[in-house]
Amino acid sequence: MNKKYIIAAAFLILGAVNQSCSNDFVDVSPTEAIPESSIDIYNNNDGATSFVTAIYAKFLDWNMSTFAWIGVTSIVSDDADKGSSPGDTGSDKDILDALNFTPSTPSFKELFASNYQGINRCNQALKYIPQLDKADPALRDRLIGEAKFLRAFMYFTLVKSFGGVPLVDRIPVSGVEEDKKMVLTRKTKEEIYAFIEKDLKDAIAVLPDRSAYTGANVGRASIGAAHALLAKVYLYQKKWQLAVDESNLVTGYSLTQNFQDIYKVSGENNAESVFEINGSGGTAGRAIQQYSQVQGARGTTGWGWGFATPTQGLYDAYSATDTRRDATIIHKDMTLYDGYYVGPNVENKFYNYKAYSSDYRSSASTDVNIRYLRYAEVLLIKAEAMNELGQTSVAIPFLNMVRNRANIGNTPAVSQADVRTDIWKQRRLELAFEHDRWFDLVRTGQAEAAMAADGGKVFKVGKHELFPLPQDFIMEAGGLSAQNPGY
Repeated sequence: MNKKYIIAAAFLILGAVNQSCSNDFVDVSPTEAIPESSIDIYNNNDGATSFVTAIYAKFLDWNMSTFAWIGVTSIVSDDADKGSSPGDTGSDKDILDALNFTPSTPSFKELFASNYQGINRCNQALKYIPQLDKADPALRDRLIGEAKFLRAFMYFTLVKSFGGVPLVDRIPVSGVEEDKKMVLTRKTKEEIYAFIEKDLKDAIAVLPDRSAYTGANVGRASIGAAHALLAKVYLYQKKWQLAVDESNLVTGYSLTQNFQDIYKVSGENNAESVFEINGSGGTAGRAIQQYSQVQGARGTTGWGWGFATPTQGLYDAYSATDTRRDATIIHKDMTLYDGYYVGPNVENKFYNYKAYSSDYRSSASTDVNIRYLRYAEVLLIKAEAMNELGQTSVAIPFLNMVRNRANIGNTPAVSQADVRTDIWKQRRLELAFEHDRWFDLVRTGQAEAAMAADGGKVFKVGKHELFPLPQDFIMEAGGLSAQNPGY
């Protein structure tokens, strides 16, 4: 959804329900379910919509989209250093940066818990919306598709991060042994991927084209977003032909001519945007909590905490003519697109430009959106999958579309191996700070070498491919789930 999120009503309906606490790591309290006697309150179009609006709202939370997420996707990778001041550890961001994390590292607990909180909201929507017979049937179908897309999105985050995880596909009931086992027992990663695929296929069957969304609904999950996410899910599983097939179904999008325009407020949900999380500054409860502040320049002429600073290695990976470099990385003594001058006295050499918000410098919120799926990535997914199928000459034009937009010309690569290397490089340069780099390094087998090149960090093969499951969860599981290898 766009900046006109109607979140207030959603929080009134679901806020207390979803944020209720218990002693369980994955909450199975009966307050996770709405009393059947109250369901009539929501038996209308607005009530039905509020269930799904509350799912989107979860992505605005600190524990879902901010400090922990930045840490486990950017700081842990070779794209970003911890940043900030040397003495400010950011709770555990120094540990993540050094690859010294353990099951007790707090960011993994937030990553795990926040996504299950969101999944619980999806499960509520999927249980109650079909019961709302006074809501428009077509709207109910669309909302169910959105909920399944968002549930698939969160399970994709979990399976990339932890491998096999519990498969919670309904609202658990306290005291029911089968439900307790459900929330505490890991399924295999293959089972999780199969579940994600089914949710996305179900979503595709009912979601509209993005052009059907207008006004406050702009930015909701569309059929294009579902095809794009499914293509990415297939890519991660090396299901190359299926990745190509799904990419081909992502239609009606185009590359934004000026790369930097994508990340301005005026570029939100534009022709290249396939799916993004929308934040709005100035109004409490509608912003992605402190996303800009955490990554903003630190110092007398800065506006933030200075975490997740781009590495010298990332800066040097761009050529001098690559228009993406100065649209991705803020450096000292730089004038930004809105005329703001970043002087020489900020604390760190580089900062994340994609998190920059003009609005944040004068308010306590951020109007930055997080871009999660763009048409440029769809082109790179298609190019990578085609190349792996041996269709290298057919793949190259899609790679070149991304390169040419960046003003670096056609790829010099010809062989399958060289094209593969360039595709991986362009993913890094194109998608820097869009929360993909660490997972790309792992899935492509580049992590060990990339970490060694990033200050001699040690990526332990057979261990670091997965994050550790939170220690609290392992203890609560009581033998129902085992820890990942090496932890």
